[in-house]
Amino acid sequence: MLSYWEKESFINYDYVIIGSGIVGLSTAISLKERQPTVRVLVLERGILPTGASTKNAGFACFGSLTELLADIEILGSEKTLELVNERWQGLQKLRSRIGDEALDYHGFGGYELIRKAELPYIEQIDKVNELLKPIFKDPVFSLVNKKSKAFGFNQKEIKALIFNKYEGQIHTGKMMRSLLAIAQQMGIEILTGAEVISFDDSSTRVSVQVKNTVTQQPVEFKCGKLAICTNAFTNQLVPNLDITPGRGIVLVTKPVPNLPFKGVFHIDKGYYYFRNEGNRVILGGGRNLDFEGENTAEFKINERIETELKRQLKEIILPDVPFEVDHVWAGIMAFGANKAPIYKAHSEKVFLGVRLGGMGVAIGSRMGEKLAEKML
Repeated sequence: MLSYWEKESFINYDYVIIGSGIVGLSTAISLKERQPTVRVLVLERGILPTGASTKNAGFACFGSLTELLADIEILGSEKTLELVNERWQGLQKLRSRIGDEALDYHGFGGYELIRKAELPYIEQIDKVNELLKPIFKDPVFSLVNKKSKAFGFNQKEIKALIFNKYEGQIHTGKMMRSLLAIAQQMGIEILTGAEVISFDDSSTRVSVQVKNTVTQQPVEFKCGKLAICTNAFTNQLVPNLDITPGRGIVLVTKPVPNLPFKGVFHIDKGYYYFRNEGNRVILGGGRNLDFEGENTAEFKINERIETELKRQLKEIILPDVPFEVDHVWAGIMAFGANKAPIYKAHSEKVFLGVRLGGMGVAIGSRMGEKLAEKML
């Protein structure tokens, strides 16, 4: 039961966004940038953004060599180039909107560790560099094998090292706090703990039903247009989309004295990834060890994957270097038949910006910008 005051002041909006992750906040901000006087409401079911926006490893990247070659096999060269361009534009939008200092951005570059099985991919460096030339003008990937020893990696396992000067790293927490601050300064309203049960777009305005834990009677919000930016959880609202949740396990070490490397690093077609965070190491991945088990939206730690991450730290990344794991967590990403995001109108008044393929940091700001343009 709502009061007259609540119905007058809290229920009606021009735009409602479901999801307060990177895409949701970027969409809301882009709407207000273009139409400063509109009322925009963001609904978030968790206390914090639920999914991967606050749980990723903080990579500002657009795909390693082996990842892009895998994308070319599935999408073809033209579509892969389009996808890289969207990711790159998204990263530039994120940096310009927040600023490198607020993001704690560092352009140390990115590296891919090549084992014996991946050596044939090196022969295709020139091919991929040529493909990416319209975006970057200069070659993206180059061999820097001598750095592998300087970085302290296991030389028996790592046969080559590929460098990408265009990759960087961010502080994920600072990124999300900055996006929230920008949204609030612009007058965007954000409600957390607001779980959307359903929506109805059959009338002149969209009705959005939100669970009310106090009265057990849902609160009905009204808006002109609705954006659904719930990534891995979208099928709960819009069934039968090609979206499969993919859990990602991430761990961070305690500070390692004299850590010998800086930058972001990829292993095994991007299924493993690590970076420095100051003198700590953040390492994630291993979903390929148990695809079936990790195709879940449940926030739990797969012990088999955690064990493998620690093994790789001990045997490949920090051999003969003592370390302690400080914290382990899980995030939920969204995947499909390919890595192209779902970005479309679901109806005249409802729009989707979902399935980021584990590249939310890169593509999220660009998707929000495009989604706002489509809604307007």
